[in-house]
Amino acid sequence: MLRIRLSRRGAKKKPFYRVVVTEKSYPRDGRFLEILGHYDPCKHPPAIELKMERVDQWIKSGAQPSDTVRSLIAKAKQQEG
Repeated sequence: MLRIRLSRRGAKKKPFYRVVVTEKSYPRDGRFLEILGHYDPCKHPPAIELKMERVDQWIKSGAQPSDTVRSLIAKAKQQEG
């Protein structure tokens, strides 16, 4: 099963996340199929950048977003319009 979830990057105490499509069984920072955007919670306000057309395409193909990514998608859609 494919998941759209966060992959952690950045230094200790300064997280930076990629939004990726990956197999559910893979490790958090392991292999992925595609990078769909990024999320930086350290900025004020937090920076969210997503390729919405690709996110929608993956969801239509059957990929399930994690709870956190689902809320980030909703926030990104609010910022757009």
